Amino acid sequence: MLDRTRTSTGRKATLYRMVMPSHTCPYGLKAKDLLRRSGYAVDDRHLKSRAQTDAFKAEHEVETTPQVFIDGARIGGYDDLRRFLGKPVADPKATSYRPVVVLFALTALTAMAASFASSGSPFTLRAAEWFIAFSMVALAMQKLQNVETFSTMFLNYDLLAKRWVPYGYIYPYAEGLAGILMAAGALTWLSVPIALFIGTIGAVSVFKAVYIDRRELKCACVGGSSNVPLGFVSLTENLMMVAMAVWMAAGALGFIGGHAM
Repeated sequence: MLDRTRTSTGRKATLYRMVMPSHTCPYGLKAKDLLRRSGYAVDDRHLKSRAQTDAFKAEHEVETTPQVFIDGARIGGYDDLRRFLGKPVADPKATSYRPVVVLFALTALTAMAASFASSGSPFTLRAAEWFIAFSMVALAMQKLQNVETFSTMFLNYDLLAKRWVPYGYIYPYAEGLAGILMAAGALTWLSVPIALFIGTIGAVSVFKAVYIDRRELKCACVGGSSNVPLGFVSLTENLMMVAMAVWMAAGALGFIGGHAM
């Protein structure tokens, strides 16, 4: 028997969704919330077992749940409901800069927070240095979530990785190590060569793939599962590493005043 929970007043919609002891369909919860926020009273019908779910699918000739009905007409699943209500539906294959924009925004704010905590001002030279170092660590962390998928995507455009495959596995560890050392201002003799090496090769590789060969590829900068297009963002990542390496080297050698980490 189906469980039913009704809300009051307004337009009515019937929602069939899986609610089992070991699994509650997340899209069913999203559909219920969207219907209520859109002014619908929801007749929430729970499919409490796999057998009940399969019987429902066979009866209505559908392959998935949840399923939404409005005024007796089947609307469909969660994405179909969003379309019916005039809401945007995300395309899982569409490219987007959102992941890297969010990452850079958070590392910038974190660097400013650290600067404020240490010197009383978020707008310092140290904050700019920390921003690059923190970004390197965060980008490395994204890549290290799945080194295998990262290295596979990386092989599409990195010149050194194409010649020596293990470099694709080493790269995120090297980037993370350089970022940590730069944030600490420690072992400059190690962090600078690493950042300069991987940053230079990366910048040349991206420039060749995008601006010379005119290839349309996905960027591995935030991991191998992202839909970030290869281009300006990845080039910026590598140029930041090069700039940071040059800046720290110049500071260590006394070519610039003040402090460089």
